[in-house]
Amino acid sequence: MDFTSKNVIITGGTTGIGLATAKAFISAGANVWITGRSAGNLQKASAEIQSPKLATVVADTSNLDGISVLERTFAETGSKLDVLFLNAGIGTFEPIAEVSEANFDAQFNTNVKGHFFTLQKLLPHLRDGASVLFTSSSAASAANIGSSVYAATKGALNKIAQTAANELAGRKIRVNIVSPGPIATPGLTSVVPEEAQGFLAGATALQRLGTPDEIARTVLFLASDAASFITGTEINVDGGYHSYALK
Repeated sequence: MDFTSKNVIITGGTTGIGLATAKAFISAGANVWITGRSAGNLQKASAEIQSPKLATVVADTSNLDGISVLERTFAETGSKLDVLFLNAGIGTFEPIAEVSEANFDAQFNTNVKGHFFTLQKLLPHLRDGASVLFTSSSAASAANIGSSVYAATKGALNKIAQTAANELAGRKIRVNIVSPGPIATPGLTSVVPEEAQGFLAGATALQRLGTPDEIARTVLFLASDAASFITGTEINVDGGYHSYALK
């Protein structure tokens, strides 16, 4: 897939799926901006990618001030945006009885509010015919113990994306959802014990965890002209997690 001279923004691009997708877009010729809360993590990502086509933006997109920083940074380029990948996300897993207001707010601010208002603020910069992608999760349609808040944020995100697909169709902007299953990312390995990772792998038909590169390839497909008649769609990239769980 050829993204030569296309402009791409990836929120949450310093590790895992975001980083893998940034690498993939740059390899395909795109100019890529990635966001992160930590300047240090952005520097590490930049050192790993080592490309003049990469730009980094310190921006916490869970709040409007951080989103404004991203908007101003891109607006100063005078360019139009071809792909917006709303990928930043966090998760805290605990029973409903133990959920704190702080954890509840942090997840909804990052996973829902952040994506909603990043899309809103960047709408004027999107080229007609652009592609918008949301990272959701297989958790949105599951009911795993301890995932109530995280799953709720992803369910809300799916509905926002589907509505956006209808609202933006007049500008030929396609909006789609990528829902990973259990993926071997730093985010997963930092919150899920090793024995539980084995359980997650065993819950997929393919009997393994996915990789960030496998998600990145799906994102590039949906952003490409090869997916020109796909919008408002959720693609589960989960190794058969849903079908195997129902077996």
